[in-house]
Amino acid sequence: MSLHDRLRAVFVDALQLGDDVDVANLKYRDIDAWDSVGHMALVAAIEDEFDVQFETEQVIDLSSFKVALDMLRGFGVGE
Repeated sequence: MSLHDRLRAVFVDALQLGDDVDVANLKYRDIDAWDSVGHMALVAAIEDEFDVQFETEQVIDLSSFKVALDMLRGFGVGE
């Protein structure tokens, strides 16, 4: 499974999204589920899935699926 697909699965699960949601273009607060509580659940789920630890600034900056994908690549998480 690709990095994109793995991250997509984390977003769908953590934010309890339907499979038809366009996760690739999703941004913080675009949907009710991605509020501050959902954000922390999403961050924890990403950290668990990819065995990474975000710094506080990264948690704040994680504002979209694309940003999360770029951050994971910055951690050296491979495709």
